[in-house]
Amino acid sequence: MKNINPTTTAAWQELAKHSKTFQDFNLKEAFANNNSRAQDLSIEQNDFFVDFSKNLFTKETQQKLINLAEECDLKSAITAYFNGTAINATENRAVLHTALRTEDVSTGIADKVTAALASKKKMFTFVDGINAGTITAANGKKFDTIVNIGIGGSDLGPVMIYEAMQAYKNDLTLHFVSNVEGDHVEEVLKKINPETTLFVIVSKSFGTQETLTNSTTIRNWFKEKVSTEAVAKHFIAVSSNVDRAVNFGIDQENIFPMFDWVGGRFSLWSTVGMSVALGIGTKNFQNLLDGAQEMDSHFKTASFEKNIPVQLALLAIWYNNFFNAQSEAVIPYTQYLHRLPAYLQQAIMESNGKSVDRNGNPVSYETGNIVWGEPGTNSQHAFFQLIHQGTKLIPAQFIAFAKAKYDHPDHHNKLMANFFAQTEALMNGKTQEEVIADLKASGKSATEIEKLAPFKVFTGNKPTTTLLIDELTPRSLGKLVAMYEHKIFVEGVIWNIYSYDQWGVELGKVLADSILKDIENDKYDGHDASTRQLLQRFYQKK
Repeated sequence: MKNINPTTTAAWQELAKHSKTFQDFNLKEAFANNNSRAQDLSIEQNDFFVDFSKNLFTKETQQKLINLAEECDLKSAITAYFNGTAINATENRAVLHTALRTEDVSTGIADKVTAALASKKKMFTFVDGINAGTITAANGKKFDTIVNIGIGGSDLGPVMIYEAMQAYKNDLTLHFVSNVEGDHVEEVLKKINPETTLFVIVSKSFGTQETLTNSTTIRNWFKEKVSTEAVAKHFIAVSSNVDRAVNFGIDQENIFPMFDWVGGRFSLWSTVGMSVALGIGTKNFQNLLDGAQEMDSHFKTASFEKNIPVQLALLAIWYNNFFNAQSEAVIPYTQYLHRLPAYLQQAIMESNGKSVDRNGNPVSYETGNIVWGEPGTNSQHAFFQLIHQGTKLIPAQFIAFAKAKYDHPDHHNKLMANFFAQTEALMNGKTQEEVIADLKASGKSATEIEKLAPFKVFTGNKPTTTLLIDELTPRSLGKLVAMYEHKIFVEGVIWNIYSYDQWGVELGKVLADSILKDIENDKYDGHDASTRQLLQRFYQKK
């Protein structure tokens, strides 16, 4: 990929000038002045309908943003992304999570696709065996519980997908252990029967501190409750380190490979999704992959103007770099997606939280953004006050599904009424004149009106993007997650940063290992005064 400082492009300079014309931009007026605005600024892609029209931009803005993408050579970058070029240059790795969800072996990455297909076949055979009861526990009984042991990308993605797919789950019960905190492990162990539980350890290196600690604790507990001999029947590994997994007690046949060309936070499509596949079955897991592949195809082939991930990314850059917006909210109007914001926090913030460009120079512009959110309507009764009347600009993405999973029309109609109402309210706001009229109609006195009116005014003009999807299915969920993956990629290309390494995470791991030795040996030298006193107090009180 070309290393282009975006601020040096003509398009960036044009956008900087253009952004100044938005000081008095009003969304209500924009709609009033353009009867086709909603249609012009929306994209339909099969079961996805994305309405960008309630954003603080125009067709002219859209074209200027597209010019920026073109000047930053996004088209060539997309080609490099899909053809296996080592775009993760600091680790000299390709970024090919897309190869996990295709069966096309006619491309230049045929070896990667072939390896992914072989890995998937092995996983599917195992999953089908567990669900059919032909692969059993040590006592010959059918497994009824799965415990996934992992952290980061080995936990957040699988948890999010499994929670979202509850309407498709089978009779297996899934638990996820991630935090190194012993209390987390104990609370899970209290809920399971070791004699019918399968433990899935997910760690590329089979040495991640949290995962190995939790796995060791659980294995020791299992030995006490069942037997040492049964470990090989009840523990499997998703890992690249076969030797460590075997030494742990896992049968080599039950070690499923991971690939160094797939980053952890983008690996749920691989054997890292083992627990998900166990919980929803291989057919549904394949549909998840197929949906992601459909979005891959859309991203590769659609024009930038009608390309959903590209438009989402360009708007994020528009707000981040030209409006000083520090965050974006993701509001899914379904409880099934309650873990989506947490998943996106890792996917987006770990990827694009960088302050050095691809040339190794400090950036002079904002990169990355803070991602947060909760499901509607719960979030309306929590943080929406800040979005409606706060001082911060918070672009928000609203996600909903036209068809509910269960037949409760009263519930779904009320949910969707709130979904539509919130974006309309954020755009329109409520003027002082409207507030006064309402207060008069409610019988308030002139004195009361004068006192209350300022607190009931909503400025409106708050930007939102609406994603209306036909139905939440494994396929549409795959499309949705892949959409965000490609959004991340586009942002990284234009910001001229490496999105697929995470050296900041590695630093914390190294320091934790060092401090652990100090805690175990009651030594505090070599630390700053604050850390020293905290360590001493911890040692005294534990």
